[in-house]
Amino acid sequence: MNIFMMLFVILFMAGYYFISAPSQTVQKHETVYSVNRADMRSVVECASSAHNAVIKDIEFNNICTEKYDIKTQLICLDDSFNVTECGFDKIKKTKYNFIVVSTGVLPDSEYNNTLEILEEYYPSASTFGVFMSGFIVSGKNGKRVINENVIKSAGLINGQLVYITQFDIPDIETDYINSDTSDIECGLGTIKTYRFSRWQCIPQNQKTNCPGDTIWDYDVQECISDESRKPLCTSNQTAVIVDDVWQCIDPVSERTCPVGQTAKLNYSTLEWICVYDPDSIKTTKRCDTLNNNIVYGKIGATLQISYNSCTDCEKIIIDSETCSTICMPDTGKLGNSGCYADTSNCSGLHKAFYFGFPTATYALNVPAVSGYNITFDSNHSQNRMFNCLDCGDGEIDTENSYPPYTAVCK
Repeated sequence: MNIFMMLFVILFMAGYYFISAPSQTVQKHETVYSVNRADMRSVVECASSAHNAVIKDIEFNNICTEKYDIKTQLICLDDSFNVTECGFDKIKKTKYNFIVVSTGVLPDSEYNNTLEILEEYYPSASTFGVFMSGFIVSGKNGKRVINENVIKSAGLINGQLVYITQFDIPDIETDYINSDTSDIECGLGTIKTYRFSRWQCIPQNQKTNCPGDTIWDYDVQECISDESRKPLCTSNQTAVIVDDVWQCIDPVSERTCPVGQTAKLNYSTLEWICVYDPDSIKTTKRCDTLNNNIVYGKIGATLQISYNSCTDCEKIIIDSETCSTICMPDTGKLGNSGCYADTSNCSGLHKAFYFGFPTATYALNVPAVSGYNITFDSNHSQNRMFNCLDCGDGEIDTENSYPPYTAVCK
């Protein structure tokens, strides 16, 4: 009986160990840590970019300032360290001038992550850190005390990420001699500039500071997903960008669809939707077989399509006499979620819809664009869906554009 009890205890302890073993939980912990660290790095980079924009006297209107509640203030003190109106001329010039950039209050659990990021990427910024009880706690330089009047005027509270720089207003007649260029070396992605009587290293391009797992694309001039950081997911998962971070999503449907429909994952919203099952559609038509025409691929290629080859933004056209089929843009599907279109955000002088024609051969089959020049370049997608062309500071060329089929910028 004692031997039987000992075997039972050994089996129970072995099972408990394997269930709670670190190797079974480390992947989840590492994923949470990586996501949180990427989020905090985005906050730090946005605050640094807003701060550097003031130093370089450029406008910084990135949406991250609103997302992370980032505020930039100029605070000036007189000879008695009292807050006063900032004066930049010779007569009213103030003695103590500060650039104060602050974020919203950080979660207590993210202090260590924030300090690690500051120590790794901003080791020389001694006044860039978390504000705590009158001090700036930085990643590598310990604590720096802040003047009480600056704290009150800026409205700083514990837990904010704060970046403070003091600068002097030089006299007009004063001649400054540039310091030796060999006294400072700037790292990759930064440039050397003479600011406030000393050489400084500043980011070369503010727009290259993309959050999370995204990277700056010089062709489209925006942050796109970094494919080099795309994780290797299991066979039943798919890598998807969520809040600028790669995540492995398990596409297992929990939605029950009615007869004749099937569940489909909408990757833009990560929601399961019910769509008609093409295998269950039985149509009564005059033609028993369809003669498929070439509608995509390289010109001259011998390609064929089937009934279900049209995208969510297209409609199939069947010639009842010849039984040939082609796919054409369906303007009635412009607001369909499968077309990735948002009709409320693509209007005005600077934006317009266009259809991603895959080839010139495809366009020849569409009577609506007859006489219009279809553009095939890197600024126009060939995805056979409706897209929004954003001309930025430019305007849509209304004479050569025919939304929602084709659109070009002036």
